Amino acid sequence: MLLTIDMGNSNIEIGLLDGSEVVLSERVATDLGKTASEYAVLIHSIFEIRNVNIDEIEGGIISSVVPPLTYELRDAVKKVTGKTPLIVEPGIKTGMKIRIDDPRTLGADLLVGAVAAEKLFGAPAIIIDMGTATTVTVVDKNGNFVGGVVMPGVALSLNALSSGTSKLPKINLTAPKKVVCTTTEDCMSAGMVYGQASMLDGLIDKMEKELGYRCNRIATGGLARLIVPYCEREITLDNNLMLEGLKIIYDRNRAS
Repeated sequence: MLLTIDMGNSNIEIGLLDGSEVVLSERVATDLGKTASEYAVLIHSIFEIRNVNIDEIEGGIISSVVPPLTYELRDAVKKVTGKTPLIVEPGIKTGMKIRIDDPRTLGADLLVGAVAAEKLFGAPAIIIDMGTATTVTVVDKNGNFVGGVVMPGVALSLNALSSGTSKLPKINLTAPKKVVCTTTEDCMSAGMVYGQASMLDGLIDKMEKELGYRCNRIATGGLARLIVPYCEREITLDNNLMLEGLKIIYDRNRAS
């Protein structure tokens, strides 16, 4: 089995893959105050709860957009499994050409998602990742990563709306039955859900017009399952896209 870890600003997704099958996927909060030993205890506890035989883990790979924790997490994995995981960073073999101004600035999560989308769904592809930030990135028809857009994520936007105003409350995000709403809470929910869905539709239209061709569209991330069903464009949901991408990159480096 392969241990895959995708560390974002808000959450860490810990996965185990047996071949191409995701057999474990758990999310824990990203905590800058935790040490390698504390993360090791956390990972070990997850394995115990899920009855994972650690001896069956053959290796690991980490994608991280939180530099202060990247090597803490690497050391945690080594403490638990006895194996030093790969890290998605400059120099690792991905099989994808990066056609942006400075490839060193590309977030590991964006690269992993692009690699998975190209391999599993084919190029050209538009990849939507709805986490702390919402990113929409593009793999062109030649299989090159060519860029994209970054904007505040749904939860971040909603928190800013309630904390930056005097009368708007904090709400639990759900999809109202209609767009034109009659309560403050429903108006806020409609703005987030239908507004985000419309934004994604519009970005897809503009990107495909700029590229000159239709793309496969794939969405992942914690809130994608809430927003994407209300998009008018056809978008495939893949909740395991990041874990699958890490497996692809791991295999390409093991074979080299």
